[in-house]
Amino acid sequence: MLTLSTGNNAVAAAVRQANPAVVAAYPITPQTEIVEQIANYVTNGSLKSKYIPVESEHSAMAACIGASITGVRTFTATSSHGLLYMHEMVNWAAGARLPIVMANVNRALGPGWNVWAEHTDALQARDTGWLQVYVSTVQEAYDATLMAFRIAEDRRVYLPVMVNLDGFTLSHISQQLDESPVSDFIPPMILDHAISTDAPMGYGCMTSSADYFRIRYDIERSMRDSVQVIRETEDAFASKFGRKYSWTEDYRCDDAQVLILSMGTLGKEAEVAVDILRSEGIKAGSMRVRWIRPFPKLDLRDRELVVIDRNYSFGFGGILASSIRAKTGKECYNVIAGLGGQEVTFNDIADTAVITICQCQWTCWICYNISTDLC
Repeated sequence: MLTLSTGNNAVAAAVRQANPAVVAAYPITPQTEIVEQIANYVTNGSLKSKYIPVESEHSAMAACIGASITGVRTFTATSSHGLLYMHEMVNWAAGARLPIVMANVNRALGPGWNVWAEHTDALQARDTGWLQVYVSTVQEAYDATLMAFRIAEDRRVYLPVMVNLDGFTLSHISQQLDESPVSDFIPPMILDHAISTDAPMGYGCMTSSADYFRIRYDIERSMRDSVQVIRETEDAFASKFGRKYSWTEDYRCDDAQVLILSMGTLGKEAEVAVDILRSEGIKAGSMRVRWIRPFPKLDLRDRELVVIDRNYSFGFGGILASSIRAKTGKECYNVIAGLGGQEVTFNDIADTAVITICQCQWTCWICYNISTDLC
C-alpha cells in the first residue's frame, strides 16, 4: 500500500507490523510523534501491545528490559538527552543479551539547547553492545525497523538494535512509503534464556572476573556473527519486498577517484554533489555508511577520501573518519558539518570536497557566519 508518511510515522507503522508485546514510551522532541502514533494504534485496536507510559527515558528502557527478559518482543523510542538519560539501561540491555529494538531520532546535545539533527547522541552509545543502523529516507526508516526485529531476535545475535534517523530532516519530512504486509518475514520471538517462574534462577548477579570476561567476549562474538545475520536478513528482505540494502549505499563509485563518505540524510545530498563534481570533470562517488556497529568492511581502494561527520569527538575528530582510519589504515580528509542541524546543501558538499583536497586540510569545519580559525 502506497502512502505519504513522515519518517517518524514510518517507524511507528513498522512497529505495528512487527506487533511487539510491550511498548514503553516517554516523549521527547523530535521523537514524540513515534510513540504518539503507536499510542493511536493501540487505542484504535490495530496494535495489540501493552503500552506503558513511563516517567522517564531511564524507566522506558528498564521497562523494555523487564519485558524482554520474559521472552516477549519490545520496542521504545528516544532522542538526544533521552538516550543519555537511559544510558545505564542501554548498557544493561546489551549485557543481558536482550533483543530490544529502539528508534533514536538523532538530535544535538545541549547546552546550548538545540533540537535539530546531529549524530553525536547515538555515537556516544556506539560501544555499549547495540547494533546501530543509520537511515536516509522514509522508506528506509520503515524497512530498517522491520529488519531490526528479525536481526535482534536471531539467536546468533540476541543483541539490541538501534535504528537512527535524522531529527526533522527525516523524522518530520513526508515521502512516499510502501507499507507492505510483513506476513512471516519476522518469525515469532524465542528467547533461549528467558526467565520463567517455573524455573527460578538468579539473573544479573555478581560475577567472577573470569565469567565477566566470558560474557563480554560473547557479546563481541555475537556482534561479529551479526554480520552474516544482517546479510541474510537484507537478502531475504530484498527477495520478499524488492528493496535491496547493504552495508553502504554506493552512488557512482565504480570508477570514482574521490569518495565522499557520510551517514544519514547527508548521503542523499552527497549524491547530488557527486553529479555536480562529475559535470566539472572530477570522478567522484558517494558512499553512505549505513551500519556503524558492526562496522563494515569498506571498498575504498586507492582513492581520495572525504568523510563528512555530523558529529564530533572533542580533541579527536569526526567519529566516522576516525573509525575509517582505525579500521582501514587509510588517511582521509575529515569535514565536520551539520552540527545542531546546520543546513548543508549539495553545493556545500561539492565545494568543500574540492577545497579540502586541494588545500590538504585533514580536518575542516563547515562554518557559516562564524569567525573562527577552525574554518
